Amino acid sequence: MSDDEHQFESKADAGASKTYPQQAGTIRKGAHLVIKQRPCKVVEVSTSKTGKHGHAKCHFVAIDIFTGKKLEDIVPSSHNCDVPHVSRSDYQLIDISEDGFVSLLTENGVTKDDLRLPTDEGLLTQIRDGFAEGKDLVVTVMSAMGEEQIAALKDIGGRNN
Repeated sequence: MSDDEHQFESKADAGASKTYPQQAGTIRKGAHLVIKQRPCKVVEVSTSKTGKHGHAKCHFVAIDIFTGKKLEDIVPSSHNCDVPHVSRSDYQLIDISEDGFVSLLTENGVTKDDLRLPTDEGLLTQIRDGFAEGKDLVVTVMSAMGEEQIAALKDIGGRNN
């Protein structure tokens, strides 16, 4: 057979996987975990032994890292759980648009204009007030499973009026 008779169709995306497997029994408080297709941070873990031939089970209580909602899951400790790849990046805030989007400057000088202001009221107020005062602000953007959100704010000491 010649090589041109074989055609392969790729259905996977070119990027890396959004999650990786980890045994449930090794996941601790403070780690990240996927519950109901949402990236979460574990706030409580309890392990229970079951009957004579049963498996030990891990009970996870976790908070969604983007919405703040509390989620729970019970998984046999020998089974694998999905753990999201969570990354944080710092960007300088350039502008806030009328429709609630922010303009950010990346490290390599490119602007990033696809992020909305955060829904957290305290953080939202800090960003708006700091920007109105003309401070040089750096926002920390958390990303996981294809979602991004502003998670924190730093004042890098800018212009003094």
